[in-house]
Amino acid sequence: MAAGGRSPRWAWAFPVAGLAFFGLATWLGADTIEHLGPLGIAVAFALIAVLIGAVFAAVHHAEAVAAYTGEPYGTLVLTVAVTVIELALIISVMLTGKESPDLARDTVYAVVMIVCNGLVGICILVGCLHFREQSFDVTGASIYLAVLIVLATLTLILPNFALALPGPVYSSSQLIFVCIATIALYGVFLYTQTIRHTDYFVSAARSEPAGDSPTAVSQEAVVLSGFLLLLSVVAVVLLAKTFAAMIDHGLTAWGAPKAVVGILIALLVLMPESMAALQAARRNALQKSLNLALGSSLATIGLTIPAVAILSFVLKKELVLGLDPKETVLLMMTFAASILTFSTGRTNILYGFLHLVIFGTFLFLAFVP
Repeated sequence: MAAGGRSPRWAWAFPVAGLAFFGLATWLGADTIEHLGPLGIAVAFALIAVLIGAVFAAVHHAEAVAAYTGEPYGTLVLTVAVTVIELALIISVMLTGKESPDLARDTVYAVVMIVCNGLVGICILVGCLHFREQSFDVTGASIYLAVLIVLATLTLILPNFALALPGPVYSSSQLIFVCIATIALYGVFLYTQTIRHTDYFVSAARSEPAGDSPTAVSQEAVVLSGFLLLLSVVAVVLLAKTFAAMIDHGLTAWGAPKAVVGILIALLVLMPESMAALQAARRNALQKSLNLALGSSLATIGLTIPAVAILSFVLKKELVLGLDPKETVLLMMTFAASILTFSTGRTNILYGFLHLVIFGTFLFLAFVP
């Protein structure tokens, strides 16, 4: 947020450019981008730039609203905005090109691995290189992990062992029950975070240097940021279909594994929030970094899976949720390492490097199964 509560020019320019680009892509034909030759390549690169800019703009305006509401409500605003963008991309890819019954699973799994290993690892490593050790609220981190482990097990592991239908899928009744349980658990978590026990999620953040606190935002600026946030999300949603067509053609041409699509979507939606978490770690506010990082994982499972399940019912499409054995092992290793990392309330560079090793293994095995 610029001085006086004004947003920088790029924060409103990218949403407007996104809407204009959507009109251009529609006129050119989003489904025939690969037939446009050099023009198609130029359109593809422009699409990526505009889409990333629109995502950053959405998160920027969400942060402005978050600064006005304060913690922990601010983190909730950020995670909901990111989850809506993620849903738009997942649904667009599911409705474009080839059948992708396992796309939601791959994206949710990628988000958990990127957040719990890549983002947490780099935040701990960078923070500890600056401050040697950093502290956080153990109870808050334990709540995040406990809910994340249950949600991930219900949605990504248990489908492999359900007997109603063969394969890593739930029957209709099982899927409905899991969705209700997922939403209920996430709702109780939000109640705990925002009303019942807010001190578990903000206590360590109080030690953040005063010079790094968010700039006060006027009510008028918040209203404008709310409007631009909505405009940014609309731009991302409209561009999502063109983006889906582009990556479908690109991955087919390159012969990349299907799981790469989920990684690309996860990286795109997590990029701005990851930068905010990294900046918080550099300011010795690791609690805020964990709120942003782990909150993204919970919102992804708690909101994305039920939404995609509803879509699968409406479109009468199969929804594959169970992970393969290799991914299950990596997920279990991630949870075990996270429990040990967040058990003492203090971190050091070894914990950060440990998570980065797991993250590197996840990326390597995604491209070299």
